[in-house]
Amino acid sequence: MTMVNSLIVVCLLTMIINTAETLSYSVRYAGVKLNKIAIALSLTGIIVLVSRTANMIQGPLTAKFVDYSNGADTSFPLGNYLRIIMLASSLGTLIAIALFPTFVGLFSRVISKLEVEGSLPKLLSSVTVEQLKNTRKYIKRPGIKLPSFRYLGIPKRFIILNIFVTGFYTVGVISSLYAGHLSPHLLATASNSSGLINGLATILLTVFIDPQLGIITHKATEHAEYRDQLGKIYVMLMFTRFLGTMLGQLVFIPAAYFISWMVQLI
Repeated sequence: MTMVNSLIVVCLLTMIINTAETLSYSVRYAGVKLNKIAIALSLTGIIVLVSRTANMIQGPLTAKFVDYSNGADTSFPLGNYLRIIMLASSLGTLIAIALFPTFVGLFSRVISKLEVEGSLPKLLSSVTVEQLKNTRKYIKRPGIKLPSFRYLGIPKRFIILNIFVTGFYTVGVISSLYAGHLSPHLLATASNSSGLINGLATILLTVFIDPQLGIITHKATEHAEYRDQLGKIYVMLMFTRFLGTMLGQLVFIPAAYFISWMVQLI
């Protein structure tokens, strides 16, 4: 497989990962609308499974670019390849935003059927060709007017933190791989040091973002008037994820040099 073909495969997998992860908001929203949030949250496990499966293939293919640039072709434009992969993250997030209204309807149907069938295998076995054809009626065009969103009662710091956390996650693995290129004698150490970046993102996510997101979702389940705004709130959060992936383009190289510096101190 040529490097270009490998890049195409990695970009497709990256798009799938980011689209799936971002569409988890549509599962939450469908669960809130049906007042079946517990069932909805159980479905996010499927999204995590899809994401992690794609990650298992994507990781080694991305690392292959570093090995190639450090060995077979020292003039290989590694930085450009890694930036294209990050652009695929941004594109995957935009695809999820466009699909959000459609998947809210689809997941609403899935949640309702899952409650009746009782398990995912039974749900899958009960699906008919006619039902698959009927999914066309759930297709909706996105109608997003970001200027009308304002902040919808969300703290500004929450919006900013969501951008930064997504940015850190976007560059964590990518920057650690590029750090291995900067310090080829410490390639294995640098390539496994994404936690230096992702660790901070995980702390911010756990301490600040997840609790706030839980509060937002809980308010929507308790108050009907707040529930009407929840869809807009989730779209705004998805848009901040997109901004975070773009922020990754700015911090990619500095983060790589930081990791390279840190692994040399270890």
